[in-house]
Amino acid sequence: MDFQIQYITPDIKLSTYDDKLFKTETVFEFHMLVWFISGETKIIQADKTYLFKAGDIFLIPRNHLATIINYPKDGLPHKAVVMHLTTERLKEFYAAGTEYKTVCRESKIYRFQEHPLLKSCLASLIPYFEMKEPFPEHIASLKITEAISILREIDKDIDGILADFEEPGKIDLVTFMEKNYMFNMSLERFGYLTGRSLSTFNRDFRKIFQTTPQRWLTQKRLELAYYHLKEKHKRPSDVFLEVGFEDLSHFSYAFKKQYGLVPSALS
Repeated sequence: MDFQIQYITPDIKLSTYDDKLFKTETVFEFHMLVWFISGETKIIQADKTYLFKAGDIFLIPRNHLATIINYPKDGLPHKAVVMHLTTERLKEFYAAGTEYKTVCRESKIYRFQEHPLLKSCLASLIPYFEMKEPFPEHIASLKITEAISILREIDKDIDGILADFEEPGKIDLVTFMEKNYMFNMSLERFGYLTGRSLSTFNRDFRKIFQTTPQRWLTQKRLELAYYHLKEKHKRPSDVFLEVGFEDLSHFSYAFKKQYGLVPSALS
């Protein structure tokens, strides 16, 4: 596996992946502004799947559960410039007297196509990845401020996302888990996103579902896999990643144990 991440600052990086695919499941701590140079990415969320290709620019809001699958494409590696718009940085930006509207925005992934201002801002970072000396912090700060300003210029309501500094509060556990069970996250992270400590999450979960989180998650993921295989006629090699399993062999073993047949028998 040839996967490289090159940082010029903790908040600006260039990622390159040159294998068949790279899959991860994560929840973003910070807003992520991404410009694809080459390759292809599929981002799977609870209610929508996005496909991004070379040239696409998009913003992923923080605290989003997602399965991310990166692919090389057309003989080129998966390559992207990523900028973290941290809560600390955004608080500084808005505290500097910036006027904004507190319009509530849908917390979704925002696509900006190949917007010339954003593309110019992010492309201007490429030469800095070739520097041997440290990247000056004041220049990095200027580039991030530039990106925030451009986002606000091309989307007048983006402040509803960028200026929202609230942390997750305690929410309905059934609704959240039924919507997000396919993401292979730690129980600690599930707890955080539902506004609970790990111990409270486990206690509330057992009380509501009458089983352990691990058993319930496995059962739900296998049921979703069965549906994809039988009704959607997908291949096991495609399904196991999308329903929250880490590898095909573990998925096949768990599926056969549950249903008495191998996944390929249904596809």
